[in-house]
Amino acid sequence: MNLQHKGLASGNWAKMPLAEQLANVGSEVERTISWKEKGNEEYSQKAFGRALELLSLTKDSHKEKPKLKEITRTYELLVDHFAGKNRFKSTDVLWRNYFSYFAYLSAKKRLDV
Repeated sequence: MNLQHKGLASGNWAKMPLAEQLANVGSEVERTISWKEKGNEEYSQKAFGRALELLSLTKDSHKEKPKLKEITRTYELLVDHFAGKNRFKSTDVLWRNYFSYFAYLSAKKRLDV
């Protein structure tokens, strides 16, 4: 596997709060959607690969059952939406909304410090 986020994979990712991790995943999902809307499938797929990589790092850094279940389910649904048959009928708007909450929470925590 060719890691795009080598510095994060070496342990820095696990030091981040979950909300910040998911906000970063959301940034890559946003890029996936944006490139898809612009008709650039290659860049869209690259961004999607980075999103899955970050989500895998997130899964590896959280072993608590409720968090692990949410992360694993998110991974499954993202793959279904962007690379599968979209059996769960998710939409780009749904994914933007889902990850926007983590971006908000992450920004709020940074500002409250």
